[in-house]
Amino acid sequence: MTADTANGGISQLENHYKTFITEKDFADIAGAGLNYVRIPIGYWAIETRDSEPFLAKTSWTYFLKAIKWARKYGIRINLDLHALPGSQNGWNHSGRLGAINFLNGPMGYANAQRSLDYIRILAEFISQPQYKNVVTMFGIMNEPQASTIGQDALSRFYLEAYNIIRQAGGTGAGNGPFISIHDAFLPRSSWVDVLPNADRVTLDSHPYLCFGGQSDAAMSTYAKAPCTTWGAPVNTSMGAFGLTNAGEWSNAVTDCGLWLNGVNLGVRYEGTYAGGGARVGSCDQWTDWQNYNDEMKNSIKNFALSSMDALQNWFFWTWKIGNSTASGKVESPAWSYQLGLQQGWMPQDPRDATGACGNASPWTPPLQSWQIGGNGAGNIPASVTSALSWPPPSISNAGAVTLLPSYTPTGPVPTLPAPTLTSSGSKATATADAGNGWANPNDKAGMMVQIPGCSYLDPWVGPTAAPPSPLCS
Repeated sequence: MTADTANGGISQLENHYKTFITEKDFADIAGAGLNYVRIPIGYWAIETRDSEPFLAKTSWTYFLKAIKWARKYGIRINLDLHALPGSQNGWNHSGRLGAINFLNGPMGYANAQRSLDYIRILAEFISQPQYKNVVTMFGIMNEPQASTIGQDALSRFYLEAYNIIRQAGGTGAGNGPFISIHDAFLPRSSWVDVLPNADRVTLDSHPYLCFGGQSDAAMSTYAKAPCTTWGAPVNTSMGAFGLTNAGEWSNAVTDCGLWLNGVNLGVRYEGTYAGGGARVGSCDQWTDWQNYNDEMKNSIKNFALSSMDALQNWFFWTWKIGNSTASGKVESPAWSYQLGLQQGWMPQDPRDATGACGNASPWTPPLQSWQIGGNGAGNIPASVTSALSWPPPSISNAGAVTLLPSYTPTGPVPTLPAPTLTSSGSKATATADAGNGWANPNDKAGMMVQIPGCSYLDPWVGPTAAPPSPLCS
């Protein structure tokens, strides 16, 4: 798109921002009985460097609109940092399909340093009193791959990010957001006591049934699958870890859907996805929603109700799927909450889900005081902070961190701008204070930038590249 200069280059993306999610969507979300939205954002909302091919800063303008609409309709926001420099998972939704270069490979440490700065800048903005009661949760990284990065390095990053966020907004209920950390595709039990006594941390998992083995079993056979698959583990995690949330789930039980696995990457169900196994059948029965009968719609609704009850604290992925430019209709119906409401396979009131699973192994509330910002919150033992000191001594597929490119905190910080407020009517009113973008005036550290005389590789260079030699001159 950047190369398509005749039609506006990368700026063409702004038309999508302008038209895809509007104020009406927020009104409809509230009308559907939903009280939270999870909004993904890429680091390029803050800045890009060198030749990084992303539309810089524009998405922030539209996130500010989301804050305004959420405030108006009584909705809270989970701000999710979905894409980090170098990619934390190698998937297209991290910014670039390919290799993982976050805490992996020769640029892994430098990319993590940049990422912490972006977390800091976002945290400083949303911790301001004007926004902290709307943006009440901050997902600091979407779907990192612990199998590549390693849990130790990731835990160190999580603790450092936690400290940065609490420095911005303070500790205890009402001071800055809940911090959502992704399980990195490890069992939830792997994160129990990793950050003991941490203030308001929630564990995020993304439970899907559709990306493993495929089956042509009828939708009706999945009615209680969420209960038996997810219910007990969520209850266990609520007791062992604390607040547990499902940052993503959908109604999909197969991987049928246009570009669901990535553009031109194929579909497991039809046998066209590399390494996905033999063909099971045609996706038409799953994607041709215009011909769903009442039995199919009721079966999907039963699955949705069971999912909501089993997961307890959840965000459906996603509110809306755009129409295909080829067919003119939604081609991934299992992923559109809006379409489900319109067509009758999503509940008009999500509270109808209560009790759908029967809850044979319930979690007994309440959460512990420190888990919700009360007594003891933030008192992480010194033994833990020492064991998880930053940075990690070594980086996956790169070796000792001291031998890798790194940045220094001497650059100017690109503080995020507040919305522009305009008055209406003829009556004089006090000027509203939209904030200056920085909650903690005592945080005066600079931005991580290149060290003069040192060499750096492309942030997406790949894990097999050798570090620069010499590193610095």
